[in-house]
Amino acid sequence: MATEVMPDDRALRHGRRDRALAQMQAHDLDILVLGRQANARYLAGAPQLWVAGTRPFGPVATVVRETGAVHLLSTWDEGIPEDIPHDHLYGLAWNPMTTIAVLRDIAGAATAKRVGTDALSPNFAKLLPLAFPNAELVDGEVAMRTARRVKTAEEIAVLRNTLRVAEDGLATTVAELAPGRSEQVLIGVLLEAMTAGGVSTPASQDSVWVTSEEHPWRRAGSDRLVRAGDLVAVSAGVLGDGYIGEVGRTYPVGAASDDAAKLYRRRDTLWARLIDACRPGAAATELLTAYEIAGESLPPMPVARGLGMGFDPPVVSPQLRATADAERLEPGMVLSVTGYVWESGVGAVFTRDAVLITDDGREVLTDAPHWAH
Repeated sequence: MATEVMPDDRALRHGRRDRALAQMQAHDLDILVLGRQANARYLAGAPQLWVAGTRPFGPVATVVRETGAVHLLSTWDEGIPEDIPHDHLYGLAWNPMTTIAVLRDIAGAATAKRVGTDALSPNFAKLLPLAFPNAELVDGEVAMRTARRVKTAEEIAVLRNTLRVAEDGLATTVAELAPGRSEQVLIGVLLEAMTAGGVSTPASQDSVWVTSEEHPWRRAGSDRLVRAGDLVAVSAGVLGDGYIGEVGRTYPVGAASDDAAKLYRRRDTLWARLIDACRPGAAATELLTAYEIAGESLPPMPVARGLGMGFDPPVVSPQLRATADAERLEPGMVLSVTGYVWESGVGAVFTRDAVLITDDGREVLTDAPHWAH
């Protein structure tokens, strides 16, 4: 694990920044003001510390389209790329007018005609016009989503490394499955293994559970102990170098019953259809249709969603079918695809893999073994 806070690799951050600037051009944005951490890091290439948790919108990163200059909220130089000079950094301030004064002094602020933001609070909706007096404030999140939906080659390389850490954590956890173990102990095994692999930030801490034999989308009983014959789901997710890597598997504890083996075969049928739907030009709803053709109930969670820095598009969910129908898969997208089948009295088999859409098909980026049945 790195002992210093380092900026993202130059090729990585400039590839992302070029995509963001191209979308600013396409959406006619003179300046983009970003408050979401994933968007700020995507554009600036600087990891930020002490920003966990929910907080209101604030101008974290600001980019000027004409010059490509990035201005960043930071109280120190550590981890700041060399292409963001010291005088382009501004610190935290209790008085928002101090921040507005900084934004007002950015070269190009006075003449900007269209300024995009990725979010907005009532307070900053009133204050930002003071920093950009001649500009119309518009939605800039659309431009950022469009930039982030397709990954650069450097992003895919980072994702591969993050996924390897998640797979190592998964393998270590599965090796510890045994009757009498608690879910909490197994989660601890997973987190320890991922930290040993160089990533100390989990994507989710609720990552190991005994699947319920009584309810399709719930965990088993309240004692959270593993018993012989249980089907245990492990969802290993890490946040490495700003990117989320996820892989999920279900393993039986001890010998699996014949009914469990049948459930795995149902999963195989569903999974083949899901992977076949991952191809360039396909409508995202084909991933939902895969469940329906396989005769499986659609899960309440997204069937697929974009992997990247945070929650990337597309999000393919039964609740968002109209959106998914308009969404087309493109080469360079990386999807976290979920397969989930359940049988009363047996439990559930859960599978999650990262899939890269290629020019002529797809590549499954995760290769963690499944239970042999």
